[in-house]
Amino acid sequence: MSALLDLLMGVFRQPTLGGVTLELASLAAPLWLAALIGLLIGWAWRPRWAVAVVGDNDRPPAETPALPPPACAAEDSYRKNEAAVVPRAAVAAAAPKEEEELAVNTGDLMHLRRLVEEKDGGPSWIHMMEKTLLTMRYQAWRRDPEGGPPQYRSSTIFEDASPEVVRDFFWDDEFRIKNTWDDMLLQHETLEECTKTGTMVVRWVRKFPFFCSDREYIIGRRIWASGKTYYCVTKGVPRPSVPRRNKPRRVDLYYSSWCIRPVESRNGDGSMTACEVLLFHHEDMGIPWEIAKLGVRQGMWGCVKRIEPGLRAYQIARTAGEPLSKYAAMAHVNTKVDPDELITAEDKTEASSSNNAEAEKQKHWTGNIPKVLLIGGAVALACTFDHGLLTKAVIFGTARRFAGPGRR
Repeated sequence: MSALLDLLMGVFRQPTLGGVTLELASLAAPLWLAALIGLLIGWAWRPRWAVAVVGDNDRPPAETPALPPPACAAEDSYRKNEAAVVPRAAVAAAAPKEEEELAVNTGDLMHLRRLVEEKDGGPSWIHMMEKTLLTMRYQAWRRDPEGGPPQYRSSTIFEDASPEVVRDFFWDDEFRIKNTWDDMLLQHETLEECTKTGTMVVRWVRKFPFFCSDREYIIGRRIWASGKTYYCVTKGVPRPSVPRRNKPRRVDLYYSSWCIRPVESRNGDGSMTACEVLLFHHEDMGIPWEIAKLGVRQGMWGCVKRIEPGLRAYQIARTAGEPLSKYAAMAHVNTKVDPDELITAEDKTEASSSNNAEAEKQKHWTGNIPKVLLIGGAVALACTFDHGLLTKAVIFGTARRFAGPGRR
């Protein structure tokens, strides 16, 4: 310690400011050189082990045998920024085989149902936060599956809101941009739609700050109605006919699904005038998972609280008689399921899903790579793996977390 102090004192004894600056630069040069070497080493190691950790999204998905086009999900060619919609209104209801070939099928419904009932066989949920506004209550949980990105579960209860309006609100891409409650959505377009089952394939482009490229999503989505409860599935789907580009970058691993249902109001009169939205979300963010969790925790509430005023504006617009957008109209085209049949089907598939979950865990052995290795390459990974969705919560939450001590 005394040697270091003597060295610094020697620096500041220089007779001129230029001499002090030169001495400080000579001391800092080895540190910058070490940082540069660390970045170069991290980048050089990427093909060997990092791809196994976070996935290589630059590579297109493996080719699969061609299947005959299903009744309601014919794939359309994609030209530049335009994509034709393929309606199939005249086709009869999908047969069981055709149902399985849809972009979103009954298997996705059963998976969401198991998530809602907490019977999917995954790890326990860890409570993250609880917030309350005058007309909204919010809770969030997280869990860390082996070999996969963090998964999030949230419960949002809106007072004086019907499940039907909330369903349309989340499905309405036009209103997302018009109202700017989801201010990350830059572009949206429909690639495929089935006016019989309500299944859609849409393309989103979401904006990010200047230091991150925009992201592109190819999303399959569909709604099932069980009484007054709506199961809304959205997930990333492969579409080789939509070419990949350097910018915006394609996000492949994406899952964001809701269960929307009426619940008792907190007014205490027993009326079912409130609406709960159970959200299950995970995606490949392209950064080490520990850093992602930190950013999400810091930025989550700031993003969520924008939803409530957006919903109230949507309610006002509907009350005023504004016409439905084509996206909200598609939310009305959903597949009806009997609650009793849903429970029976769930019981039949529960054992099978448990076996599949165990097999998936065995595949992801790379999740046990020591955390020291992940943290040591975090900077290089964040700079070079520009593949997944670096969500707004991560970008601003992480930045605020690390910039905060400097401001204080």
